[in-house]
Amino acid sequence: MTEFDPAKFEEKYVHYFDELETAYSNAYQSLHGQCDSEILRGIDRQILSESEPVYEGDGDFRVALPEDTAERTASLPGDEETVTSVLERFTDNIEQELQRIFEFEE
Repeated sequence: MTEFDPAKFEEKYVHYFDELETAYSNAYQSLHGQCDSEILRGIDRQILSESEPVYEGDGDFRVALPEDTAERTASLPGDEETVTSVLERFTDNIEQELQRIFEFEE
């Protein structure tokens, strides 16, 4: 259980690195075996490694993707619709994990 301080989230990698790493890892694991592993791994390495978790307020988080996400997704295996769907599920899972870790879930 991690007590969340919105002011500390401005320097999230200093104060909450372990929690962020756990959220991303748990989100990955929740999709492992449900999605094409090459697409999942590609999204993790080529897109989400450059993403930025953002605290929106009221217990809500958002994953800000790199500006060149479209170019990055085009280089991944699979069709655009599948890659986009997996990316959306992955980011949704990260956001939910952050809510859970920081105890915003009801």
